[in-house]
Amino acid sequence: MACFTVPAAEAVVTTIIAKKAKKNEQGSSHAQTEDIRFSEKLGWLNKMLWGGSGLLAFEHLWHGEITPWPPFLTWAEDPAGMFAEMATNGVGMAALVTLVWAGMVAVTSRISKGSREKTGEVAQ
Repeated sequence: MACFTVPAAEAVVTTIIAKKAKKNEQGSSHAQTEDIRFSEKLGWLNKMLWGGSGLLAFEHLWHGEITPWPPFLTWAEDPAGMFAEMATNGVGMAALVTLVWAGMVAVTSRISKGSREKTGEVAQ
């Protein structure tokens, strides 16, 4: 039930990192030579994590697993069960989303490198 909190926590951390990276890229000449900046790529991960967490939170709300009174999460009455679910399902979901994002970054970097080689922008 509390599984959505793990990807949400990762989303908070990556949002902070993306904001700092974007600020650092503004004055960097290296960032202007890349097709897609790292902060933008990290933004993809943020959108995936926030979207998935929000959808899961809504689903749990829909099924009555989130209540408007404390402790808000029905699993919080059993902390051991809640933390076990967060450690298994939550970490698994966050890791899977991060792996999919890493694959997206690898593919786009490969495509970008190939297009730069065709135009002669990359010295061989």
